Amino acid sequence: MKIPNETFQKTAAWMKRNARPLETARWEYFFENGSAGKVIHYLSAFQNEDGGFGHGLEPDFWLPHSSAIATWSAGQILMEIGASSQEKIVQSLLSYLANSYDLEAGLWKTVHPKTNDYPHAPWWHWEEGVQENWMYNPSVELAAFLVHWLPQENENSRIGWEVLEYAVNHLMNSQTMDSHEINNFQQLVKIMKPYEQSFNRKLNYSFANVAEKVMLLAADCIEKDVSEWSIGYKPLPLDFIDGPEHPLCEKFSKLVEHNLQFYVDQLSDDGIWDISWNWGSYPEAYAVARQQWKGILAVDRYKLLQSFGCL
Repeated sequence: MKIPNETFQKTAAWMKRNARPLETARWEYFFENGSAGKVIHYLSAFQNEDGGFGHGLEPDFWLPHSSAIATWSAGQILMEIGASSQEKIVQSLLSYLANSYDLEAGLWKTVHPKTNDYPHAPWWHWEEGVQENWMYNPSVELAAFLVHWLPQENENSRIGWEVLEYAVNHLMNSQTMDSHEINNFQQLVKIMKPYEQSFNRKLNYSFANVAEKVMLLAADCIEKDVSEWSIGYKPLPLDFIDGPEHPLCEKFSKLVEHNLQFYVDQLSDDGIWDISWNWGSYPEAYAVARQQWKGILAVDRYKLLQSFGCL
């Protein structure tokens, strides 16, 4: 299937009229030969003096202070544009991770108590013991950022390896896992592939076995009943399978085709997707977040469509 050029142009126009400058810069980077520097320029607006990120970068919570999740969101964007470890924005991010690491917990706490003081979706609400719901989302990916951008071993990269050891032990002893945490581990596999030898030397499990376990959990997590996809928030095949080379693509080829068509069918007349979730509170803030998510979904899903040759 192919996205008509007319639809693509409608999406591009909507992005420039309505999306945040950050998502517009990402759109231009991926589809209009835009610069990585422009993405960094707009992403830096969300960075605090401590190097972490906040200010609603992840639109479902508006905490202005630095947090693990907002910093993870920034790290993902920096990874997708191939940002160098020499970039100031990356160096500051790494400094934040080193300084905010919770040694006793062996991870970065996912939800901050001060989140409750600002508009937020209910799943980001902080309460005692909530970390049990999140486990290594996003800590395992944050640890991978440290190792990737600090390949020469030092005190900060050692924090990364320490968290990876805890996280991998958790992974290998898990029978099921939340889809978002699985995605964090999937990104771990992608980021750590060039460091496979170090991984095998430093950790208790081989890189190959870890990658296999992640794929088993992902395969089990995918909602395989197509009739359920439009009912609420479901883990769809393309939430895990990001291109034809993905290890699960051949196994779930028919579901992937269904998912691509599902996304095409869901496009609005403006070439945009709406979100499938609701806060149930803070209606004015939610309306803003919903609009911001439309821009994020447009970039992310067009990236997927492009990877499958649909553009």
